[in-house]
Amino acid sequence: MVLYEYVTQEQLAGFDKYKYSAKDTNPLSVYVMHPFWNSVVKVLPTWLAPNLITFTGFMFLVLNFIMLAFFDFDFTASSAGHEHVPSWVWVAAGIFNFLAYTLDGVDGKQARRTNSSTPLGELFDHGLDSWACIFFVATVYSIFGRGESGVNVVTLYYILWVVLFSFILSHWEKYNTGVLFLPWGYDISQVTISLVFFFTAVVGVETWYRPVLWNLLYRDFFTFMIIACSFTVTLPMSLYNFLKAHRSNTLKHSSLYESFLPFLSPVLLFVLSTTWVVFSPSNILELQPRIFYLMVGTAFANVTCKLIVCQMSNTRCQPLSWLLLLPMTAVVLAAVTGVFTNETLLLYLWTAAVILTHVHYGVSVVQQLSKHFNIFAFSLKKPSSD
Repeated sequence: MVLYEYVTQEQLAGFDKYKYSAKDTNPLSVYVMHPFWNSVVKVLPTWLAPNLITFTGFMFLVLNFIMLAFFDFDFTASSAGHEHVPSWVWVAAGIFNFLAYTLDGVDGKQARRTNSSTPLGELFDHGLDSWACIFFVATVYSIFGRGESGVNVVTLYYILWVVLFSFILSHWEKYNTGVLFLPWGYDISQVTISLVFFFTAVVGVETWYRPVLWNLLYRDFFTFMIIACSFTVTLPMSLYNFLKAHRSNTLKHSSLYESFLPFLSPVLLFVLSTTWVVFSPSNILELQPRIFYLMVGTAFANVTCKLIVCQMSNTRCQPLSWLLLLPMTAVVLAAVTGVFTNETLLLYLWTAAVILTHVHYGVSVVQQLSKHFNIFAFSLKKPSSD
């Protein structure tokens, strides 16, 4: 039984014709990680479903988020004068992060090894990746925190958006070119994040208080690297691949309007969330940064998943995600105008609604595609034909 049929018949027909096409040119990935993943996948039992591997890896990231939320809910634990996160937590975070990264690398190999590759597997993988962005950013933020030597919550909010737009760029490329160009920054960032967690466990968060060079703090270096990578590597490469396809007349969409349509909903989401941040009567981002980031990251994942469905089914991207953005507009207006006086309660209620909406969408799409391809999402057994 399918909860709700979000995927149209036209999109289902498009999924039937779908062929995976991706390019990975990152030396770290090609020469180090892929050989490692090839070794790991040989250890896995052949009855293990690839989607179960994908979901397990994602849950390691969720576990990291929950664990750091318990010890550092408001991102102050790494500040001077506060009780710091125990060293064992950083060790666990490093292990869980690397396990998540490894499982994300072997799920596709397991699918090819067991001859169980389907469009559902790719959609499930990339859909969870879009939601994982917020868990990566929030967990790493706990290393530096929001203290004097840390990162301001507003600055981190904009850094989060840089990460989110960097992610959607890859799928915008594929929407237009038909090829997924895997970003170099992903593999480098995952290995670095795991090492930083382990390093923090050994030397303590006090190490990050000291300048890297002259008066340049680690937090400044951290911020600079994320922004520089996005604007000097990710964005230029995406535009280059787009223009290359345009010059060779291989773009899947003829007009600039159609080509850039996938950015409309994410931009509107950015405008709405930023309006709430800037005009919040109670300065909601200072009060509840973790929950606000979670709300934004989950809403972004929902919008991105709909783009991935259109991109994989070769159908037109819908201009606006009305079911999410229309009620969010009402929520933001109620917050900034003071109609709903308890902003914290409003944020918690809206975050819960966004999470439930996204989970409902994800479960429904997985059920619908499983039924369409006559497969089980988390098992390699075939459904009975009865």
